[in-house]
Amino acid sequence: MSAGLSHVRVCDLSGQLAGAGATKILAAFGAQVIRVEDPLTHGLWDILRGAGPFVDDRRGINMGGAFNNHNVGKQGVTINLRTEAGKYLLRELIGVSDVVTENFSSGVLARLGFGYEEMRRVNPEIIYVSNSGFGQHGPYKRFKTWGPIVQAMSGLTFSSGLPDEEPAGWGYSYMDHVAAYYMTVAVLAALHHRERTGSGQCVDLSSVPAGIAMLPTEVLDWTVNGRAGRMPNRPGGNRADFDEMAPHGIYPCSGEDRWIAIACRDDAEFRRLGKVLDEPGLAAREFSTLQQRLAAVSEIDRLIGDRSRTRDADSLARDLVGAGVPASVVKRPRERIDEDPEMKAWGMFPAVTHKEIGEVRVEGLPLRMSASPWTMSAGAPCLGEHNREIFGGLLGHSAEELAEWTRLGVI
Repeated sequence: MSAGLSHVRVCDLSGQLAGAGATKILAAFGAQVIRVEDPLTHGLWDILRGAGPFVDDRRGINMGGAFNNHNVGKQGVTINLRTEAGKYLLRELIGVSDVVTENFSSGVLARLGFGYEEMRRVNPEIIYVSNSGFGQHGPYKRFKTWGPIVQAMSGLTFSSGLPDEEPAGWGYSYMDHVAAYYMTVAVLAALHHRERTGSGQCVDLSSVPAGIAMLPTEVLDWTVNGRAGRMPNRPGGNRADFDEMAPHGIYPCSGEDRWIAIACRDDAEFRRLGKVLDEPGLAAREFSTLQQRLAAVSEIDRLIGDRSRTRDADSLARDLVGAGVPASVVKRPRERIDEDPEMKAWGMFPAVTHKEIGEVRVEGLPLRMSASPWTMSAGAPCLGEHNREIFGGLLGHSAEELAEWTRLGVI
């Protein structure tokens, strides 16, 4: 079996989640991803470098758990682009690369002297992928943003939250991951195009409209019905948005912070739910159709919750699934990562070895390919870890040149 992208080299100036998440996928399938960072900001080009979670009490720019998770399998170099020598090195690296990726604000790389036309002059077949909040064109191109700002602009924040309350926000940049997936697709599509035509191209990606992909039903409801909001007519944040099912929610179980998710798709499943819970009230005639259940959903939720809170979550989930009712324990990290046999079978949390952190598990990819599987074994690069290997071995510079560039702060 071979790595599907082992013929591809990526000069990666991206970071955080939206950019680093994309090149992590490319590296997992064998691409040589060379992560370029700044030597003078102590790795804070990417704020995740020294941020938690941590495996122990050690701290520093090479100890960030999130950075390690998003940069497994990559090589790392440092280049000071404020210097002419640094710009020369980056041009050399672009010259031997297939793809350049970045997720700076619009125009940052061009102002450093590395717009797409300059890259084409260095390497006529180069593929350049820019992933910013609002893209390189349009009225918002000069705006700077971050994950929570993108989510607010895209509509995600407004739609998340309990009815008749303020927008809750998400507390995490989930949208960044969606932007990373789009970026991965863009790189692969551009590579395919180049293989067919011999031509590289510039790819302009905007994260804000990428966030809209996470709320398609809300977009449809506005375009079709002119409705917008956090479904104020439906109290209860876990219920189906558009009256597809009832019940459809999260219910308490015995023990501390134990919950179960239950969804009934039709009348037969609802009857089975009542039997498993041994709750006669659910067999009432006024609950026999979906429309009746939707009208009485709060009472149904109360009846289910009264029964479920006396039951063990795991055994109740097994009983419901055995009876043909969709259900699952609301899993905590330990259950999902350490105890789930399905996750183990898929190899979803492989162990990698980081030069300073040691061995630690990271997130794998939820897919299998029989001929060209993904692999993850090496942790993220320490800051400048592969300067000698890349600048010396790949680009052919001498040890004396590297020592002088290090002394001058070029690398």
